[in-house]
Amino acid sequence: MLYLLKLVLIADILSHVYGEQITNESETCEELLDEELKEEIASYGPTRDKILKYVLEGEFKGRTFKELTKFINKFGGRLTGTENLENSIDYMINLTIKEDIHNITAETLKVPQWTRGKEEITMLKPRVKNMALIGLGNSVATPKDGITAEVVVVDSFEELEKVDAKGKIVVFNVHFTTYSETVKYRFEAATRAAGKGALASLVRSVTMFSIYSPHAGMQKYGNETKIPTAAITLEDANLLKRLYTAGEKIVINLKMLSKLDYNTSRNTLVDIIGRENPEKIVIVSGHIDSWDNGEGAMDDGGGLMISWAVPVILKKMNLEPRRTIRTIFWTAEEQQYVGAEAYEKKHRHEEKNINFALESDDGTFAPRGLQMLGTQKARCIVAEVLKLFKVINASTLIDTYVSATDINVFLERGVPGAGLLNDNGKYYWYHHTAGDTMDLMDEKSLDLCTAFWAAVSYIIADLSVDIPRNDTTS
Repeated sequence: MLYLLKLVLIADILSHVYGEQITNESETCEELLDEELKEEIASYGPTRDKILKYVLEGEFKGRTFKELTKFINKFGGRLTGTENLENSIDYMINLTIKEDIHNITAETLKVPQWTRGKEEITMLKPRVKNMALIGLGNSVATPKDGITAEVVVVDSFEELEKVDAKGKIVVFNVHFTTYSETVKYRFEAATRAAGKGALASLVRSVTMFSIYSPHAGMQKYGNETKIPTAAITLEDANLLKRLYTAGEKIVINLKMLSKLDYNTSRNTLVDIIGRENPEKIVIVSGHIDSWDNGEGAMDDGGGLMISWAVPVILKKMNLEPRRTIRTIFWTAEEQQYVGAEAYEKKHRHEEKNINFALESDDGTFAPRGLQMLGTQKARCIVAEVLKLFKVINASTLIDTYVSATDINVFLERGVPGAGLLNDNGKYYWYHHTAGDTMDLMDEKSLDLCTAFWAAVSYIIADLSVDIPRNDTTS
């Protein structure tokens, strides 16, 4: 087929840049996988081709981008606990029903409703300068007139221990290394600073790039006194560091009129019932909530929409997998996986039946494969499946899971799972900022992600063998 020949040529060119499958276990996989299983996996080639053609050239071409555009235009940012988020959940349920899919369950749970309120920050000394600011999730408020205090600037938690922070505002000027390494400062800054007697904490935005845009995100209070906490831009963090290093006395007024309450929200479950083993489940997921300063197109509108597309595509193509595919639109992910934890608790009785868990929450740029956590044999099986996707340069398997969010609640209990690996080198440029808009999304990349996501989900759910798991729980 002409479209496949084109994809092969493109993949051949891109493989020089991105490589193919990343694994040093090829010899072990030869021992763990018998020829019969390899032949079975290879036999899904024609099914892969049909799905790719349907999404990349056929009826579904451009559909994901079209639906995501309408969704983002209508709802924008979808902060947990808001009416806007709940309206967006209703919208996705109705959109699914219009596709003649009716195995839909909305499970209600209690979620935090944090209202940002007015936020202002002004440097008063050594000169007057208004600065950009974004409060961090669930931060307590300042007094009405704000907090006016001297500033200390530190580059690490270790440095904090060496300075006198009592009665001051602590600025954590921590440069980005990796997200997993740097984000701990956003999570822990307020608690660490409070432990030293600080009145408030400010965190350099967790990113390597900025156009004077602060990055939102969640923080977590410990047992210390709760103090206000917020993120500032890279540019202002650098300015404050330069002034502090030069010995200037820095005084800041910080105002944050936030408040915290509680509301209800819903996880949404969409099931394509398995034809032979309906009790066994492959989870395919993305989260529907977002921060309020952007539109949540990249985080996680794209992941939401390619996951929504899976049951729609399979139904339209009359593909009935052996096991049940359960698409989940997680709620309250940004509030530290509140929705996922509620689901895991409610469904723990059926956890042994989760065969595999998939989540897209790291961008939906051009797909490159999967990043996975599981047993060695599980990784070998998935690596064999990914060989089918060399044709779109999506055969890479990274066998260390680094971006799991909601499905962590299953991974830590021994369930094998994976996240979409995609060409997202600039993801953290726009993550949790006002720049997370539809302008970041690309129609062709979304089509590729959609086709890959639907095909991988179907194949894993349809294999004659279960994906082996770590039995870490009883």
